[in-house]
Amino acid sequence: MASLELTSIRSPRVKSARRLAKRSFRQQDRRFLAEGPQAVREALALEGGLVELYATAEAAQRHAELIAAAERAGVPVLRVSGEVMAELAQTVTPQGLLAVCAFLDVPLDGALRGAPRLVTVLSHVRDPGNAGTVLRASDAAGADAVVFTDASVDPYNGKCVRASAGSLFHLPVVTGPRYDTLIPALREAGLTVLAADGSGSRTLDDAADDGSLSRPTAWVFGNEAWGLPEEVRALADDVIRVPIHGKAESLNLATAAAVCLYASARAQRTVR
Repeated sequence: MASLELTSIRSPRVKSARRLAKRSFRQQDRRFLAEGPQAVREALALEGGLVELYATAEAAQRHAELIAAAERAGVPVLRVSGEVMAELAQTVTPQGLLAVCAFLDVPLDGALRGAPRLVTVLSHVRDPGNAGTVLRASDAAGADAVVFTDASVDPYNGKCVRASAGSLFHLPVVTGPRYDTLIPALREAGLTVLAADGSGSRTLDDAADDGSLSRPTAWVFGNEAWGLPEEVRALADDVIRVPIHGKAESLNLATAAAVCLYASARAQRTVR
């Protein structure tokens, strides 16, 4: 690592990285920020995934193997002061490592190639923490891809990246498709489109009992506050609600998504 330490937030390199906190600049540069050693490790595992690495002296010593791996990969590693890291990071207590990463999203047709069996669709999901947690649950359940529709949060939002806990780097992510192209593409790929919504006439238990969940499935999850719009529900093959057996009013988006995805994963593995 170069011995020179960047101590000014006005440094051109620092300013270039700082601006990636804004969505418009992320989209312009096709780059995003990811904090912490886990994110650095995941980005390094993807060819071209890690573009630049900022590290405090303490973090560089603590994670010497990651610094060495980045340098072997030809990634510029820049040492920064704690003050500069505090400006770059989007967390209250920075971990001392911050990666500038290349965008990871793929075209819709690429994500649906190869007979996918489980796909997650986020429709009008605005909360980045929820979106990142659903992405993580999708990864854990073995989903083949996650689709963020045009009205959903940016998957490269810092809070979304952190909430995904590295899963953003693990599976194909599609951003921005509209429903008039997305739904036909899902069906063309052999997927049954299930909308998860509290208005559904059938429960997840019903779908599990009649074998519906064993089919290749695209689950569509809606906004945290108001669920799925009627026009989106109308496009689905079925609308399914998660049953509430106790006194809770409802489940939050991330919990409901995890329940649905794991129900499908179990059903699909049972018939293999």
